[in-house]
Amino acid sequence: MSSLHKSRIADFQEVLKEPTIALEKLQELSFSGIPCEGGLRCLCWKILLNYLPLERASWTSILAKQRELYSQFLREMIIQPGIAKANMGVSREDVTFEDHPLNPNPDSRWNTYFRDNEVLLQIDKDVRRLCPDISFFQRATEYPCLLILDPQNEFETLRKRVEQTTLKSQTVARNRSGVTNMCSPHKNNAPSSLNEYEVLPNGCEAHWEVVERILFIYAKLNPGIAYVQGMNEIVGPLYYTFATDPNSEWKEHAEADTFFCFTNLMAEIRDNFIKSLDDSQCGITYKMEKVYSTLKDKDMELYLKLQEQNIKPQFFAFRWLTLLLSQEFLLPDVIRIWDSLFADASRFDFLLLVCCAMLVLIREQLLEGDFTVNMRLLQVTGLGGASQAPAMRQILTTQPPTPAAVTGWGQERGRRGQTPEADQGLGSGFEFWSRHSSGVALSE
Repeated sequence: MSSLHKSRIADFQEVLKEPTIALEKLQELSFSGIPCEGGLRCLCWKILLNYLPLERASWTSILAKQRELYSQFLREMIIQPGIAKANMGVSREDVTFEDHPLNPNPDSRWNTYFRDNEVLLQIDKDVRRLCPDISFFQRATEYPCLLILDPQNEFETLRKRVEQTTLKSQTVARNRSGVTNMCSPHKNNAPSSLNEYEVLPNGCEAHWEVVERILFIYAKLNPGIAYVQGMNEIVGPLYYTFATDPNSEWKEHAEADTFFCFTNLMAEIRDNFIKSLDDSQCGITYKMEKVYSTLKDKDMELYLKLQEQNIKPQFFAFRWLTLLLSQEFLLPDVIRIWDSLFADASRFDFLLLVCCAMLVLIREQLLEGDFTVNMRLLQVTGLGGASQAPAMRQILTTQPPTPAAVTGWGQERGRRGQTPEADQGLGSGFEFWSRHSSGVALSE
């Protein structure tokens, strides 16, 4: 560990030990990258996302209150409905004409159950394939939810709901990788490498199942937006960061902490997921057009090229903005980018600048390519693809800028194609994120 890195850790510790955290100072430090050591990133994210207040003295009581509240959500939205479902049709009351599976009444318990199942199946489908490049989400968590997995509890868990909703003509086999294999009993499918894994033993659950539970509860508490595909990509890096915290107590409560941080983050970006708001000033269409208007100011030649080829920002920037770049880079780089994103007071204006800089970074390829090549570059490989990995590393190994310098840096490098070392002398802004805090060690 370099002396500079040790100094940065000391700077964070100095700020975080104060009775009242100096938010501006913490934001300034975090923008340049948060060290992984000592759980600093987890703590800083919780403060920056307004989960923990600035007054240290209230942290213990706030955490206890919020974690108990989350346990109550589990009881009300998973355990109690699971008990009710298990009892449906058993008592005389449940077989009355007022409550049966074909009852069209929207307030019927059965109707609610079926609506919830539709949401749950979509969540289940998405979380199973979360971050497929690492095994973390398919592995068993060290801290399974005892409220859910207690063998004395006889109720329908989310896992059982998904399995029972699956078509009976399919054979469902669960393995420890957390993937459900479905095959027709009348067909002989080729052997799958997934069959090499053992079934998760009773009392265990995979990390993706924890994420599934978080998203299901969020959907129940927010019926206006419920669940939209892509939310899993937002909650994934949050949960991964908290679930790998070196502090065992905080790691144990990663599920509850992730839920509230995710809820706070979604409060800021939820308009991106509401289709009826797409064309409003707070909607995603406006933000995508803002990327192009910024590009027009910074690089007219590239802007005109994309306009000439009729490449609309909707073709690529929709994913970049709604998922906070989580699909454009590998998980360690996403976490590093989010350090800066969460730390910036105008975090989503900063996101627009980063998206613009990403375009300018690959300007030479875009200027030379035709429509098909450019669409593939923007949609398939993006900046995080294998061909752009060196460029991403160059971004992450330079010095921290002001947000306004990001597009200036991208423009300068896009035109000159120089290395970080060659560009470090540029006063106009080949400066991005700090060499000494950009590394994120993956726990697979």
